Amino acid sequence: MKTVKGFASATVGNVACGFDVLGFAITEPGDEVILTLTDEPRADSPVSISAITGDGGALPLDPKKNTSSFVVLKFLEYIRTHKQIDFRGHISLELKKNLPLSSGMGSSAASAAAALVAANELMGNPCSKMELVHFAIEGERVACGSAHADNAAPAMLGNFVLIRSYTPLDIIAIPSPENLYCTLVHPHTELRTSYARSVLPASIPLKTATQQWGNVGALVTGLLTSDYDLIGRALVDVIAEPKRAPLIPGFFEVKKAAMDAGVLGCSIAGSGPSLFAFSSSETTARKAGEAMQDAFLNSRARLQSDMWVSPICKIGARVL
Repeated sequence: MKTVKGFASATVGNVACGFDVLGFAITEPGDEVILTLTDEPRADSPVSISAITGDGGALPLDPKKNTSSFVVLKFLEYIRTHKQIDFRGHISLELKKNLPLSSGMGSSAASAAAALVAANELMGNPCSKMELVHFAIEGERVACGSAHADNAAPAMLGNFVLIRSYTPLDIIAIPSPENLYCTLVHPHTELRTSYARSVLPASIPLKTATQQWGNVGALVTGLLTSDYDLIGRALVDVIAEPKRAPLIPGFFEVKKAAMDAGVLGCSIAGSGPSLFAFSSSETTARKAGEAMQDAFLNSRARLQSDMWVSPICKIGARVL
């Protein structure tokens, strides 16, 4: 018997202007997945779920329907075919959910990435992290019906990630400036990714697309050159935010509170309902977080919220 614990932290997809092509990881909070390997195989499945905590009973125990176990199954199939590793034992999985569900914080991606690094360790690390990203993306398909990488890739790799192409998958790691801090505020409400995607337009005017492309290019340039002013100017989403903002109670008041506190920029984390803001100092990031929480509480919905202030996570998913 051998036991390995994997950890992967929260991520923010889209990053305002980068719908489905940009994402980054923060250092905390995150999910933990504990895998226990035994030599005795089971006829029903090579992977089973022994326990899930922190989800309020919402997540399935069926290994083919749970993100964390599904990606391990896909990983085992891959190493059998492509790495000539004939796995004949059994893996028992325990998932500790520390990320809220349907929060815009990359909850499913964190579970998948944590499970994969643990499984890779159990099998002697036959795969690189970049190879593991492919399985983490398939976990997103199970979680929300769409195999997007803007959470899965940064959860696995850390830092900022640009997805240049999905067919074939072409992922580019982008280093983050040393003094860039993220404030992440999660109001106590849910917004399902499938619904948040359903409100997006099927097509956009060329003028709108041009604005968005300009902001994506500027944001990447700002990150690479540590130009904080440019990062702030580029954090403008003219496609998803206008459609999704009305779905988040208090959004406009919370964003204004963040900007008034001196952040570089503020937008929706992933599909929401969480909001993120960038700052060039930890002091400003914490001040903004408190202002954002106050704004949620003083909004018409009077929402309680959780807040984290973090630098960008540079190492991604890891074995604890």
